[in-house]
Amino acid sequence: STFHGRSQVDLSRLVVNEVSVIGSRCGPFEAALRLLARRLVEVEPLIEARYPLDEGEAAMARATKSLKVLIEMDTSPGR
Repeated sequence: STFHGRSQVDLSRLVVNEVSVIGSRCGPFEAALRLLARRLVEVEPLIEARYPLDEGEAAMARATKSLKVLIEMDTSPGR
């Protein structure tokens, strides 16, 4: 996520374990939300898998080799 400010993060484990970090930045939200609201962008084909919340670990494993994975929570009344 985009964060405004300074962060106190210990990066020594990244250096010691030779971990590569790739950052990304979000784009213009207002324009994207307008396109989505008007249904001018078809997002459903981007979703490669859906998992219930209790299978979150499997979902995260799948996400490492998929474009988009959703973790869905049961929002039915009484839960």
